[in-house]
Amino acid sequence: MSQSSISFLPISENQARFCQLVDDVLKHAKQLGASDAAVEVAENQGLSVAVRQQDVETIEQTRDRSLSVTVFAGNKRGSASTSDFSPKALQDTVAAAWHIARYTAEDSVAGLPDAEDLAITYPDLGLFTPWVVSAEHAAGLALRAERAALEYSPLITNSEGAALDTNVGHFVLANSRGFLGGYPYSRYSLSATPIAGEGNQMQRDYWYCVARKPRLLDSPEEIGRIASQRTLARLNAKRIKTGKYPVLFDASLAAGLLGSFVRAASGGALYRKTSFLLDQLGQPIFAPHIHITEQPHLQGGLGSAPFDAEGVKTADRTVVDQGVLAGYFLSSYTARKLGMRTTGNAGGAHNLVMRSTQTDARDDLTQMLKKLGTGLYVTELIGQGINYVTGDYSRGAFGFWVENGEIQHAVEEITIAGNLATMFQQIVAIGADELVRGGKKTGSVLLEQMAVAGS
Repeated sequence: MSQSSISFLPISENQARFCQLVDDVLKHAKQLGASDAAVEVAENQGLSVAVRQQDVETIEQTRDRSLSVTVFAGNKRGSASTSDFSPKALQDTVAAAWHIARYTAEDSVAGLPDAEDLAITYPDLGLFTPWVVSAEHAAGLALRAERAALEYSPLITNSEGAALDTNVGHFVLANSRGFLGGYPYSRYSLSATPIAGEGNQMQRDYWYCVARKPRLLDSPEEIGRIASQRTLARLNAKRIKTGKYPVLFDASLAAGLLGSFVRAASGGALYRKTSFLLDQLGQPIFAPHIHITEQPHLQGGLGSAPFDAEGVKTADRTVVDQGVLAGYFLSSYTARKLGMRTTGNAGGAHNLVMRSTQTDARDDLTQMLKKLGTGLYVTELIGQGINYVTGDYSRGAFGFWVENGEIQHAVEEITIAGNLATMFQQIVAIGADELVRGGKKTGSVLLEQMAVAGS
């Protein structure tokens, strides 16, 4: 393997250049006659190294850049993008967007965010930590993770591999109403996927961690160990009888329930009337002990952002208060469609935290299994069987059958079903075993009952 590395971008130099580019683009849009315009220029690069059976399988280095512009002719808009930053290419891109805007249909709510909503000043949230890592070093970390998984037990018989991924980048966003902002960011991850058993009795599971700072990644040995523990626990899986049982979602999956809530409470689904949470603002949609907060300004948070994808300022807020829906997730456009005000969520939610007022610091997984008593502990979900119009929920699942708070055996080939509206109301407890996944933080979630289709 030849010596190669991927270094972080010359951020300060390129940020200054990008600021000049967006200024030039906005000026050209105005010269063509645009009433308003917005432009974003971005650049990112990454290194991905995958290993399998203690050999390097792939080394991939990527570097991308783009400039996208949206121009407005009153309430008509057009967009275009390019990866060519030459003056002529930028002028052609603006002209293409302007041509689209002039001939597209009017949209009465189209337009830039209101000036008072823009983040004219914003905090540095520490979202970028450079890591000059060579392909050799990255491969070494992945190899260590896989080796730890393979050596954990003789029952670990194979591997789907391990991988280390890095991604760093920066962007500048600006519009004709005075907003100019941008920042660098970084994201690093390490994963391992071992296989246990032989023949028809093989099982696989995985583990991974993600961080903005490389020093916050779990050690390769820890990643491999947890991945193997999870894989071994799946051996000798059985089916269970069809019925209705209490269900405990592992913390790694509970973030998915939170994600389902975000999707149903997002402006796009609401104004299109494709959400079961339509007209539910101010209504009790969760159990009364549930609180969900959004914390976009956490230092180094995976979901942190000082402003949203439109340049609108972000702020801490309560989204669910004592079970009551206190806020939606709205961009400027979707807010106008609903006759409301943007919540600074163009591009998604920022660092959601779901907690219960009844959670005790001692409510670790062991205690949550005791609260489950006899029922199903789910550790993996399969498929995307969620109807957001009705809230109906049906997904394939893998997990463990629990009796009297003790795991009895692994469970496979089952489907769990319910309705999100009912599931949210029937949250009995949230564990203190909190985990961050995709900018969402929650512990394991215990539901009063779900339908389980088995044998």
